[in-house]
Amino acid sequence: MTFKGWSPAAIDFYDGLEEDNSRDYWLANKPVFEDEVKAPMVALLADLADEFGDGKIFRPNRDVRFSKDKSPYKTAIGATLEGGGYVQLSGAGFGVGTGMYHMATDQLERFRAAIDDDRTGSQLESLATAARSAGMDVSAHETLKTAPRGYPRDHPRIELLRQKGLIVWREWPAGKWLTSKQPLTRATEVLRSARPLLAWLDENVGESDLPDPFAR
Repeated sequence: MTFKGWSPAAIDFYDGLEEDNSRDYWLANKPVFEDEVKAPMVALLADLADEFGDGKIFRPNRDVRFSKDKSPYKTAIGATLEGGGYVQLSGAGFGVGTGMYHMATDQLERFRAAIDDDRTGSQLESLATAARSAGMDVSAHETLKTAPRGYPRDHPRIELLRQKGLIVWREWPAGKWLTSKQPLTRATEVLRSARPLLAWLDENVGESDLPDPFAR
C-alpha cells in the first residue's frame, strides 16, 4: 500500500473528537479512524521504512491513571520510526520530529559535558542553528529555569545546557496539501535534515548504561 495522503475525513474525525472525547463518539466513528486515519498512517510508515526503519503506531487510548484529564482518547495519531523519528497527525495538522525526548541520568551527564566542551559544544550549537534555519524547532520536553548544578549561569551555551533532552520538530497546519503525497515528502526532508544532529547525539550521548526501570 502506497501513501497517497489523508482525506478531509481524517481531520474531521479529530475535530469531532476534540468536541466529544467519548466512547460513544469513538465507537460510532471507529470505521473512519481505521480507514481514513490509521490506514494512511500505516502506508506512510511503510514508505518511510526503507530509509528510516520500521514504524510503530501508538495506541489511541490515553493512560488516565495519573491524569486529572480523564478524556479516554488521544486527539492525534502518532508513530515512531526505528531509525529515529516521530510523525503525527491531528486536527491541527501534521508534524515530524526526532531527537532524544527523555535522557536517563547518565545520558544527561554526557550531554551536558559535551555541551560544556568547546569543540563538541560549538558543533552542537552550529547544528542547532542550521536546524532552525531549515524551519525546525530545537527544544526539549523539559527546560531548567537556571543553570544545572556545576555549570555557571553565564555559560556561553547556557540555553542548551538548561535543556533536559534535545528535540527537533516541525509542524504544518491542516490543509488540502494533506490529501497528497506531501506529508511523505516533508517527513523525509525533516528526518534527512536532522541526521547530523542525531549523529552528534549518538556520538556524544549514546544509549544509557543504566538498568531499564520498566524492564521485568
